[in-house]
Amino acid sequence: MFILLPPSETKRQDEPGAVSFNDDLYSGLRFPELGIVRQELVADLELLCADPVAAAAALKLGARLAGEVALNTALESAPRLPALERYTGVLFDPIEAPSLSRAERTWAAAHILIQSAPFGPVGAMDPLPNYRLSATGKVPPTTLKKRWSAAGASALASLRGFVLDLRSEAYAALSPLAPTGNHAYLRVVAAPAPGQSTPGNALNHFNKKTKGLLVARLLATRPGCRNAAQFVEWATEQGFTASIVDGEIRFEELR
Repeated sequence: MFILLPPSETKRQDEPGAVSFNDDLYSGLRFPELGIVRQELVADLELLCADPVAAAAALKLGARLAGEVALNTALESAPRLPALERYTGVLFDPIEAPSLSRAERTWAAAHILIQSAPFGPVGAMDPLPNYRLSATGKVPPTTLKKRWSAAGASALASLRGFVLDLRSEAYAALSPLAPTGNHAYLRVVAAPAPGQSTPGNALNHFNKKTKGLLVARLLATRPGCRNAAQFVEWATEQGFTASIVDGEIRFEELR
């Protein structure tokens, strides 16, 4: 079983005096076949960020976040944290990555992948520098979707087992799963309103929170679901409300 997560725009900052690296950033990342795409994208991103004004516009950063352009100017030598610890925010906070047990960290390393914008899909324990780039950012001379679509899709196609896709649609588009296969997209839905039978769309905050709580439970129980039906069975046993509708998993939001 594999779980695909989106990243977060908010990230854990490096401690003052954190050690920089002289070794190869890319050799520590899952899917080494993506190395060329990663290196080319990082080189183009660093070139873009040499002009802070142009970079802020291309990366869609307002005045409050414009200073984060500087994060992208030395990615290969910057301090690193395991990906699951690097990302913070509504989705990642319930996971409490720094406090995971050894068994949970081992399971996360084997089963959880995160779709990053500059590095493509990476493992949960892969070492990542702090950066600022989202799925909608622009890094000339081409789009992120064109850079990642074929290479990312090929990497994910190499996975052997059931894949549970928790990514947002923007990040899923960067490395799309095949139209058919042993995988399912999980859509968080709101509980039906009183007197209604059809669930509504979950608000973005509860969508992320629900996914974070789900991942925390997966880490705690470490199930071996082989397909979507087994995942729904596990989720039901855990007290969640889930079902398969039109080929995707509908998962009721948690508040």
